[in-house]
Parts: sequence; structure tokens; C-alpha cells
Amino acid sequence: MSGLSRLYHEQQQALGARWFGRGVEDLNKRNYSRAVTEFRAALVYSRDDYSYQLNLAQALLGMQRTAEASAYLANLWDREPDDGLVNLELARIAARQGETNAALRYYHNAIYATWSRSQPEDPETARRTARLELADYLLRNNATEQAQAELIALAANLGTDPAERVQAGDYFLRARDYEHALEQYRESLKAKRRYPAALAGAGLAAFELGRYDVAAQYWRSEAAVNPNDTVNAAKLQVAETVIRTDPFRAGLTSVEKGKRVIDAFNATGRRMKFCPANPGLQAKWEKLKPQMTSSALRRNPDLMKEGMEVVFSIEQQSGCGSATPEDEAMVLIARARQGTEP
Repeated sequence: MSGLSRLYHEQQQALGARWFGRGVEDLNKRNYSRAVTEFRAALVYSRDDYSYQLNLAQALLGMQRTAEASAYLANLWDREPDDGLVNLELARIAARQGETNAALRYYHNAIYATWSRSQPEDPETARRTARLELADYLLRNNATEQAQAELIALAANLGTDPAERVQAGDYFLRARDYEHALEQYRESLKAKRRYPAALAGAGLAAFELGRYDVAAQYWRSEAAVNPNDTVNAAKLQVAETVIRTDPFRAGLTSVEKGKRVIDAFNATGRRMKFCPANPGLQAKWEKLKPQMTSSALRRNPDLMKEGMEVVFSIEQQSGCGSATPEDEAMVLIARARQGTEP
């Protein structure tokens, strides 16, 4: 009898494995309905098989049958609370249902969990995926500082893969942590010097930090390898305009500063012809206009600041027409100037 019993058990296992194999194939093809049927058939022959139940839960999730999937996952969690994939799926369900505390708990469990059963081939990739999903969830819920902390932890464990570094940089950009974003793009470029995504990202991070020279250098390099990127080409034009027109840039002579002030002042006057400022600002501009000369600015350097304050005010309140690179540059210069003054 023991021999017959063993043979029967082996046959049952073989049938279960056969149905399970079909289910995995359909799950990978996103044929969720068929996969559910096949995994259920597999469980007939091996009712308590952990992998069968886990894959059934994933197929049910694919069919949006969340309640049924949750029941299986909760049972699996009770059996193995350190399983990474089970925690990740529970985190996703909690996130979709707005259960923040549960989502955070399960995401952190997934990050520090054991992935040997669920994804034995690449546990580090699985943990990185879990942390990125957590960062995305935090950003979507405006928990920016928490997201930044997760991303810093993520970056500390990255290798030299340039695509992974770019991905981290992109997330740091979303979190408005531009220093760390720039650092990640630079790490990517160490491994792949002419990587368009890293060059573009580094340019944007530097641009947001107000480092327009650096931004322009990265975007020029990107344009050489990706000439069809019109979005960053437009940003490059703005960055170069800031470099060319900012009268407060270090290293300029008084004559150069004065020329830039006059040019900006006159450009604002031309803009007001088709995009009028409010009467008070227009009156201030008209009053200062006769004094915006090289000789007057040399005699009274305070006029430079006064003239630029009028320019900044007009550019920042102007809301009609399409902004030119010069207009955008003046707004950026104004913001930088206001940020450095007491």
C-alpha cells in the first residue's frame, strides 16, 4: 500500500505541476482568466502549495479581483511574513485603497524582506523596485521629504549601471532634490559618457539649481548625440540667454553690466508695446527711460539696481503673449536676485 500511495501522490504532484506550468505561461502572457482557472486546477492536486496560491493571487489581481487576491495574500503572509513579493503585493493593494499606514508598512517589509522564494534570481532588483514604488507613492501623496529619504537610501546601494543611476536621478527630480539628482546623472555619465538621458537630466538638474553654465554644457553635449530633443533645445536657449544677459553675473566690468541693464530695459519697453504693464509700472519705466544711458549709469551705479527692479517687476507681472527666451531669462534672473537679497 505504501508503494501505491507513493505512486498516487507522485501522480497528483505531476498533475498539479502541469497545471501550474500552464498557469505561469498564461500569467506571463497576461491571460489572467485562463491563468486563474489553471492555478485553481493545480491547487486541486496540491491544496496548500505556497507558490500555487501566490501565483493565483497575482492572476486574480490581474483580473482586478482584489478581495479574493487579498484573502490569499493575507494567508500567505501569515505563513511567511518575510516573503518580499507577498509584502509588495499587499503594499500595492493598500496603496490603491488609500490605506497609507498599511502601505508604508508592507513596502518597508518588502524592501527588507527575503526574496529567495519569490524572485530568487535577482533579489536586489526586487528590493530596488519596491523602494522606487514606495518613493512614487510618497511623491503622489506629497510626502516629499519621506520620498527623498527613501531615494537617498536607494542611491547608496546602487551599482554602476548607468540606466539605474538615471532612473534614480529622475526620481530625485520629481522630489525636487536637484543636488542629488545631478549627482546621480554624473555617476551615470562616468559609466556611459555620451548617454543622452543622463546628459538631459543633468542639464535640467543644474538648470533648476540656477547653474546655467553647467546646464548649458550638458545640454550642448546632449544635442550632439540627440539633435531631435526640441524640449531641451528650448531650455538650452533660455540658459544661454541668462548667461548672455544677466547683469549681476560675477566677473563683469561696470561697462558690461551697464550695457546689459540698458539692453534689458529697452527689451522690456519693446515688450510693453504689445503686452502693456500696469499703469504704475509703465510710469516708472517712462520716468527712468531718460536715465538709462551708459554715462548716467557710470555716474550713478544705483540706477542699475533701480532699472532692473522695474524690468523684473514688469516681466514677472506680464501675462500676455508667448514668452520669449529673453522674457523667461529675466524672470529667472529676478528670482535668483531676490533669493540672494536680504
